Amino acid sequence: MASALRVRFAPSPTGYLHIGGARTALFNYLYARRFGGTFILRIEDTDLERSTPESLKAILDGLKWLDIGWDEGPEKEGPHAPYFQTQRLDTYRDHCDQLIAAGKAYRCYCTQEEIRERRAQAEKEGRAYKYEGTCRERKDVPEGRPSVVRFKMPSVEGSVSFDDLVLGKITKEYSDLDDWVMLRGDGIPLYNYGCVIDDHLMDITVVSRGQEHVNSTFPQLMLYQALGWEPPRFAHLPLILGPDREKLSKRKHKEADVMLHKANGILPEALLNFVIRLGWSHGNEEVISREQMIEWFDFKDVGSTSGVWNPDKLLWLNQHYLKTLPPSDVAGRLAPFLAQQGQTLAPDDVRLERFVLAFRERAKTLVEMATMALPYLKQGVTLDEKAAAKHLTADSLALLRQVREEIAALPDWSVAALDAVIKTVSERAGVGMGKVAQPVRVAVTGNTTSPGIGETLQLLGKEEALRRLDAALARS
Repeated sequence: MASALRVRFAPSPTGYLHIGGARTALFNYLYARRFGGTFILRIEDTDLERSTPESLKAILDGLKWLDIGWDEGPEKEGPHAPYFQTQRLDTYRDHCDQLIAAGKAYRCYCTQEEIRERRAQAEKEGRAYKYEGTCRERKDVPEGRPSVVRFKMPSVEGSVSFDDLVLGKITKEYSDLDDWVMLRGDGIPLYNYGCVIDDHLMDITVVSRGQEHVNSTFPQLMLYQALGWEPPRFAHLPLILGPDREKLSKRKHKEADVMLHKANGILPEALLNFVIRLGWSHGNEEVISREQMIEWFDFKDVGSTSGVWNPDKLLWLNQHYLKTLPPSDVAGRLAPFLAQQGQTLAPDDVRLERFVLAFRERAKTLVEMATMALPYLKQGVTLDEKAAAKHLTADSLALLRQVREEIAALPDWSVAALDAVIKTVSERAGVGMGKVAQPVRVAVTGNTTSPGIGETLQLLGKEEALRRLDAALARS
């Protein structure tokens, strides 16, 4: 076993990147970055019926969006290639042959129908089914009959243990394990076999995965022992529960899809910050930067209790990042959401950054921010009749006309210059600024809420602001 730290994330490309998978990838990535290790991405694509190129792309796209970069794997070939299990089938067969020759594995000719009948009988008798070892010492080889390869568990009493980096010491008796299938008749490895061969040959030193894999660790440790290999350390992560406190699943919880959050206007910084707190903590810190994640992360701080999905916390974090990331950065991410609504702005359009500054205190997602910005990009406005009746009166229209004339003459369409006009008109009329600003606001936005009036007018641009004021004045 190599001494240098090497960790891996090994998803199956049978669907989108699950939040639980993203957290596993994140924890491995952070551990490698903190302790100077290597992070490997391996694709366990042996489910031939369900594995698809589209699912592989979805997983890679999800990791890239979250900026969880791998050091070796697809698109980053390294010394332990190939990184797809279906490209390593000869390796699995070779090791099976070695184990059979050493008397530590055997070919099993029991059919699936026979196994099903025995399992049904066991259930009828109220006992858990355990393979009987029918073919352990079988000498006759049925001609033309397919076989699987089973691991031969020791027939003596004993137990297998490991010290989990999260859960502590865990033990299981040999008698609780059976002669499990390593290789199917078509040469496809089962999970407990393929991952051991790959982890050893890829020099993996720490295996971090979900707690649902705890029981899989015992047969894997027996395989390491049979092959004379030193096993890696293991860290089994707590479950993630949905808002209903059931295990977060693709079938029941839309939140499980990483890329759905991107479509919903969540920033990757916010989602990573949210996900890392589902099972790990550093004191009472809630807002954690990537740099802090790398500085602080360790498996010793991962808890054993399940993390619960809290949508309000995710939105709170997202708004925090909308408010604190550089406006130019957020502006670049806002543009695609405006484009989805038919408003395509050039990347260097100054309005993008202005929208961010105007709406980041109120918008919780990029979708909301785009929705708030959209009215400022269209021609014309629909007036709320109640607001118009209250604020577009004969007296206020006179003030509105003064504002229109003075801002039309402005050489500088800035917030300061626009606010100064509102102030001048209100002082001249002997009324509060609200008596001037609110009619202007209703005239140009259609309702009574918007950013500051100078900011609102600047967002609209001179031509559109004047057009809307003219339309309001034409009502008189």
